[in-house]
Amino acid sequence: MSNERLLQVLRAPLVSEKSARIQESANQYVFEVARDATKADVKKAVEELFKVSVKAVNVVNVKGKTKAFRGRLGGRGSMRKAYISLADGQSIDIVAKA
Repeated sequence: MSNERLLQVLRAPLVSEKSARIQESANQYVFEVARDATKADVKKAVEELFKVSVKAVNVVNVKGKTKAFRGRLGGRGSMRKAYISLADGQSIDIVAKA
């Protein structure tokens, strides 16, 4: 897989209270991924970009909500996110400082 494709598969880490809890308790990390990315693509991208060994990948499709913006109906976009379990003793520094 090319470096360009690796960066297209993993879009961004998702940082929330839930993802922080999962990270501490189960050594899992949450990423927003491309809609056409498979579990194998996500696993390979994480292993090559962060130099860690991935134990499991779970992928979830999140549907966007319909919301009203100033009286007009609009919508939030749908996304696909991946829960990545790492092997024991390994971690990813998501908030690396430049």
